[in-house]
Amino acid sequence: MNAPRQGDVFWANLDPTLGREIRKRRPVLVVSPDEMNGMLSTVVAAPITAAARPWPTRCAIRLRGRTSSVALDQIRCLDAQRLVRYIAHVDARPALRILQEMFA
Repeated sequence: MNAPRQGDVFWANLDPTLGREIRKRRPVLVVSPDEMNGMLSTVVAAPITAAARPWPTRCAIRLRGRTSSVALDQIRCLDAQRLVRYIAHVDARPALRILQEMFA
């Protein structure tokens, strides 16, 4: 598999989890920079959920004709082995702007 790119959406296995972490197999948005993704066998990704929440840490995206929500408050570092199947590539800039506000 080629290195994931920032903005790629993959099905990922998020289990095992603890507490209130988003669990099970679900889509994730890769938010880590391409340079990092190419050098390491890990990516920083945010889970995507169908539950639309009007929270400042959530970002709406259009995926396969549906509006979904990127849970930027649940970002995780994942081993690339957790990325099961490529889904699509989306514009990651709205998510990156929210992350910049969260960590600035």
